[in-house]
Amino acid sequence: MANATSANLKLTVQQTGENSGTWGQITNTNLLILEQAIGGFEAIGITSGATLTFSNGVISNGKNQVIKLTGTISGNVNVTIPDSIEKTYLIENATTGAHTVTFKTSSGTGATWATTDKGFKILYSDGTNIVDITADLGNITTGTITSGAITASGNILPGSNDAFDLGASGNVWRNVFTGDLHLSNESKDQGNNVDGTKGNWTLQEGSNDIFITNNKSGEKFKIRLDKIGDS
Repeated sequence: MANATSANLKLTVQQTGENSGTWGQITNTNLLILEQAIGGFEAIGITSGATLTFSNGVISNGKNQVIKLTGTISGNVNVTIPDSIEKTYLIENATTGAHTVTFKTSSGTGATWATTDKGFKILYSDGTNIVDITADLGNITTGTITSGAITASGNILPGSNDAFDLGASGNVWRNVFTGDLHLSNESKDQGNNVDGTKGNWTLQEGSNDIFITNNKSGEKFKIRLDKIGDS
């Protein structure tokens, strides 16, 4: 019985009694391909796009785990892998030129870097299309995240209304920088601790005053400010 080839990494699957004298060489090549798929890195020029290879029984550029896309592109380009390949990738778009780069299967859809996006994506080929895992990271449910800094390009929302705190009594934020301040306790079961009522207010800044709007009645007020000394 002749050797076979694995579906995804195109490893040589040796059959009993085959490859007398070359079994060890083929096994070593298979191990190198596995190493490439687990931790391999390659920079690939894609000036006019590229088709990554998955040759049978040999090391091929499409089998790498980490790929850096390089080169100066003068138009939108595609980087393709063959259909039916199932594999994960960490891809860096290190090209120059304000054009899109799409990483896709030959016949399916893919993940696209915008014209000015020169960053990383975590991708998965399901054998039909390329799935951009990076785009779904915002939907991942996780526990505590420790980070030196967080910069958000969109809204940061709690998981449910009036259920979580920002800071704590013994671990407060040093300074809070904000524009208009919106205050509401209308979602609570009970009102405030003074008269038990509920309210909805907005604080806004004026050139000489701080204004408050009662969003329930529409009435507007300003906070009296007494100047201290000459400061």
